[in-house]
Amino acid sequence: MKSFVFRFGLVLAVLVAVNLLSSFLFFRVDLTQEGRYTLSEATENLLTNLDDDIHVNVYLTGNLPPAFKRLETSVRETLAEFQARASQDLTYRFIDPTANPDSKKRAELQTQLIQKGLSPTSLISNTDGNQRTEQLIFPWAVVSYKGREQTVLLLRGNRSSSKEEQLNQSIENVEYELASAIRRLTIREKKVLGVAVSYTNVEPLRLSDLLATLQEFYDIKLINLQDSRDLVGLDGLIVPKPDRAFSEADKYKIDQFVVNGGKALFFVDGLKIDSVGREGTYAQPLDLNLNDLFFRWGVRVNNDIIKDLSCALIPLNVGDMGDKPNVQMLPWRFFPLINTFGKSPIVRNLDAIYSRFTSTLDTVQAVGIVKTPLLMTSQYTKILKAPALVSYNEARQQPDPRTYNDGVKLVACLLEGRFQSLYTNRILPGDPRAAAFKAQGAAAKIVVCTDGDLLVNDINYRTNTPYPLGYERFSKNTFANKDFVVNAVNYLMDDNGIITARTRQVTIRPLDKIRLREDRLSWQLLNLLGPTVLVAFVGILWQFVRQRKYA
Repeated sequence: MKSFVFRFGLVLAVLVAVNLLSSFLFFRVDLTQEGRYTLSEATENLLTNLDDDIHVNVYLTGNLPPAFKRLETSVRETLAEFQARASQDLTYRFIDPTANPDSKKRAELQTQLIQKGLSPTSLISNTDGNQRTEQLIFPWAVVSYKGREQTVLLLRGNRSSSKEEQLNQSIENVEYELASAIRRLTIREKKVLGVAVSYTNVEPLRLSDLLATLQEFYDIKLINLQDSRDLVGLDGLIVPKPDRAFSEADKYKIDQFVVNGGKALFFVDGLKIDSVGREGTYAQPLDLNLNDLFFRWGVRVNNDIIKDLSCALIPLNVGDMGDKPNVQMLPWRFFPLINTFGKSPIVRNLDAIYSRFTSTLDTVQAVGIVKTPLLMTSQYTKILKAPALVSYNEARQQPDPRTYNDGVKLVACLLEGRFQSLYTNRILPGDPRAAAFKAQGAAAKIVVCTDGDLLVNDINYRTNTPYPLGYERFSKNTFANKDFVVNAVNYLMDDNGIITARTRQVTIRPLDKIRLREDRLSWQLLNLLGPTVLVAFVGILWQFVRQRKYA
């Protein structure tokens, strides 16, 4: 009796000690192979430095198909991890916008969500009886902080992938999308991002959508290089679609900015195309006086233009039907759709990108510089050297795929390392710039893209308002141009930032549908009778052991 009391007391003491210890020590163990429940270090730092409460409303819930239920479960699990790590009270609620039995109130809620920009998605599926059903879902979340809100699109992925792959990509992006929204709301001190506008004729309205988005993260400063003594005070620099040669003085400012650890993005063209006629216009080489600087950094922008069989459509009058023009949407190979990406968090799970009059980019040797390809064409390309004839009537012609054999071409590249100055051994001791000159300095990052139009949005000239960046007004599709530029800026400017969460990988482990259909009854019987048989077997075995022991 005493030994029993001692053992019981010992067990009770251990349980009490474990509970007391758990109130002071917190840890979780992620046993999944890909670390599915492990937050990135940057996300944890973001959550542990919150200074006020955060609430999240998730509208992706209800009677969802199994694939979307996985996405909902992933959102729920991610928010639970956020809640466990947050230094302040982080709460969340799942709301089904289609669940209210009162049709009037249900319609009011859905209208409110649509007015906030939370556009619904229609799911169309066929039941076993070949009946077609349509279901409306809202794959969105809204993060609230200090009276401000940030919407989060939870359904993201490359539309050329299968539905299962798109949903898996959305699951991989859940942490990044939610953490990015929290960062936008809680950012305290913004870095300064300069936009060099002195060498471009692009009107500000055609950069407005991108700049409005970047203002949520950074202080935007329009820079006139001629009037600036240097670029000190900037954390990053964007050079958007320059169309004339840089002076040596301004090129020197950019060189020293990068050598001193600055982050820069260049969206430049290899050829100059003023306008395109029906019969054609010759695109001429564009000399920006940056070739030697790019070459020193490890890349070369070529004076050519890419024709790609993977391309966008343009409206073209192919003839008259009676007294009216016959306008059809035809593929124009001079507008490639970029859907081949490198291995970088900047472009991971990115949708296709809309480009215009794109040139090729080559990499050259640069000591100490790591080059990461970002954007590539399809393998079915044809390269035209300058001067290149660009004609709208080319869309009328049926291309011969055998002539599009130039292969995959690089369009954008990430460069990282300690860059060597172009002006090494060229600055004389008596030069006023000699005192501040550096031949090599801190680690820097650069992105070079050979399409100046990639970050330029179109304009609705009827209302004189900008379209979203990446919106193609003829097909009414929105491509991932803005996502690419914002991701690239965040990667360059936010050291060890939350964009590292985009490297998360969730492996798809699909069931064999053929075996599942053929062996369905066997598996159902096993799941139904297996536990009962197992319990009965254990009971019989236990009874046999007792009889042997006490007989």
